[in-house]
This record gives sequence, structure tokens and C-alpha cells, in this order.
Amino acid sequence: MDSPKDAEITPRRARGRPRGWEDNSAQNTIKSLDRAMEVLDYLSARPGLTLSELASDLQQSPATVYRILVTLEGRRMVEFDPTEQLWHVGPQSFVIGARFLRRTSLVERARPILRTLMEDTGETANLGIVREASVLFVSQVETHESIRAFFPPGTLSPLHASGIGKALLAEMGGDRLEKLLARDMERFTEHTLAEPEALRADLAAIRTRGYSIDAEEKNLGMRCIAAAVFDASGEAVAGVSVSGPTIRIREESTDETSRAVMRAARELTAAIGGVSPPER
Repeated sequence: MDSPKDAEITPRRARGRPRGWEDNSAQNTIKSLDRAMEVLDYLSARPGLTLSELASDLQQSPATVYRILVTLEGRRMVEFDPTEQLWHVGPQSFVIGARFLRRTSLVERARPILRTLMEDTGETANLGIVREASVLFVSQVETHESIRAFFPPGTLSPLHASGIGKALLAEMGGDRLEKLLARDMERFTEHTLAEPEALRADLAAIRTRGYSIDAEEKNLGMRCIAAAVFDASGEAVAGVSVSGPTIRIREESTDETSRAVMRAARELTAAIGGVSPPER
């Protein structure tokens, strides 16, 4: 029998978490860090807030919130506009978010598909995901045309007035959809579907045909056609679209463009191991 010193010793792998990591009680959390993340998360979903508004909305003392903001500002996670006296989410928050996106396969696998979609249609191709009541655009391949749609990564657009947003809303159901439809929906143009019943009717049509159309509902003169991307459980997790001026994306070309968009959505669904619904 080999002696212990002759036996091969396998190094113990370092732990990513200590023993008892399942314990999420107060003793294993840092309250000040938790409050800071609450401030950052709340601020990131809004266009800009004063110190008083933040403290009131979060039911925290202004002094506590101010110390958090100054600390986050030092890391460029938030920034202060001295003219308007407003606090905003900062550039480092986007940098960290972009690192997360690089880690996920969705954005990485979407790039060649978006490029092909742009080449097939001649219009800007986009990828977006749901962020609360908005679409968060996470990737884009721009057309070479001089007049083009532009949604850089990080741009937010309301679900009800976005091609990708409506494609994803059409795949939702139950309480989640009802909560979103119960919100006040801003009217951006005369074409915006800002009434719940009108939007419900449009969502039903989207589910039937498999793609959505944003016909100047957010910006006059711009049209968008989108379709949902599904994960392995068949849940809609993202959307792809093409967007451009109405002088190029005409109503009479909708069928051809929609086929290209739905094909791209199915390809991306397959690329991430998802399951597409039966072709419509």
C-alpha cells in the first residue's frame, strides 16, 4: 500500500462562498451596501432626481442618502448635475452592465444574426430586453444609409410604444401584463396606442401573425418591425427588430421585412438553446 506521502494529492479548490452561504439573514448582509444598491437601482430607472426626492421616495434620511451618493459618485456610479441639482446614474454603471452583457451568450450570439438582418433589409437591426416597463436596447447594427434609426446600447424605450416592446408584451400574460397595462402610458404621437383596450387588440394581432409593427408610435416618420426571442423554457426573453424611416420601410414591404425579422428571431432563439413557438 502506498504511503500517504506517495499518494497523489489533489489541491482543494478555493470556495466561491463560505460555509453556510445559504443563510441570507441580516448577519450575512451589509446593510449600508444594501442601502447603496437600493439607491443606485432606484436612480437608474429614472431620468434624474434631487436629493430630497430620493430620500423621500426611499424613506431614508437625506444625510444617509447623501453619503451614499457621494460614495457612488467617487466610483462614477452616479453623477451630479449642479445646474439642475439632479442626481443621475453614472457612466461606470453602464461599464459594469456592459461587462455583464459580454458574459451572456445572448448579445454575443446575436451580433452575426443582427448583421445579416441589417444586410438583408438594408435597415438598422436591434436587440432589446425588458427592463421594468421599458425596452433596454443592448445591441445594434446600424445601416449604412445616411438617414437611420439610432438606439445605442443602454437606451430605454417604453414597451407600449416600441416594436420590440410590443412583441414582448404580446408574449406576456396574467398579472404581469395587467400590471404593465395598468400604468399610465404616455402618448408620443397621434399613432401611439396609449389606451389599454387598443393596445390589447394590437397585442392579440401580434400573437396571431408573430411580429409587431411600430408605425410612427414613438417617433413620427419612423417604422419598426420586431419579433420575440425565446429561451429554453419557451419564455420570451428578448426581441429583435429593424427600424428606419417610413420612406424606406413602407407598408407594402411589411411582409418581406417581417419574414426577415422572424427568421432572425428564430435563428437567435436556436442559437441560445431556446424553443420557438410553432410558425404562425
